[in-house]
Amino acid sequence: MDYDDAYSNMIHIPGGAGYPDRWAERAAAFRAASPRAELGLAHGPGPRERFDLFHPEGAARGLAVFVHGGYWLQFDRAWFSHLAGGALRRGWAVAMPSYDLCPDIRIAGITRQIRQAIAAAAGRVAGPLRLAGHSAGGHLVARMACADMAPDWQGRLERVVPISPVSDLEPLTHTAMNADLRIDAAEVAAESPARLAPCGADVRVWVGGDERPVFLDQARWLAERWQAPLLIEPGRHHFDVIEGLEHPDSTLTEALLGR
Repeated sequence: MDYDDAYSNMIHIPGGAGYPDRWAERAAAFRAASPRAELGLAHGPGPRERFDLFHPEGAARGLAVFVHGGYWLQFDRAWFSHLAGGALRRGWAVAMPSYDLCPDIRIAGITRQIRQAIAAAAGRVAGPLRLAGHSAGGHLVARMACADMAPDWQGRLERVVPISPVSDLEPLTHTAMNADLRIDAAEVAAESPARLAPCGADVRVWVGGDERPVFLDQARWLAERWQAPLLIEPGRHHFDVIEGLEHPDSTLTEALLGR
């Protein structure tokens, strides 16, 4: 297998290179139209250890957290603010954290930063927690649902929706980007959710039907090993599979926030 090609999404998606700019534009417009948002709250000492917290009108039903992807190498929360739209309109507060990127940090360090980010956001919003994350962010929220994490807030955790997650890190050790990720055998064992025990939260694994075969495999591995539902959205690829989060009545938002 050519692992670099297998895990490359942009070159296999028509118009793929234009998605990040469109995300950034939609996110900026959403923030500008969100007077109740608290932007740039700290969850750690570093300049990237910040989260945005979007508040609904009235008392929040709970806290939803979205963790962005980018292979732990790219992006931050500012690209994805618009994805808070669906949960906000259903009365949930939404936190979106940034985190340090490889190679300045290892994936294990990012895992710890996300655990702390959720703790900081949960300290500001009462009620249940629901987590969603995309791609590398899907990996990170799945890690939050692993039994070994045991954060103080895990008792409030009702549901986790890893979207197109990387659930097993081993295949990425064969890619060129591992020069920056620096995944080794020890990190594969310690940071691959599909190799770890779940904490018992309700997990629903989401993936697009038109994704690269390796992402369908990654989603299936996690669903099978955790005995979790695997939800395949027809016609969606790796970049548009997250768009349902913008809408309160989408099947993806219902998977995250419904009963």
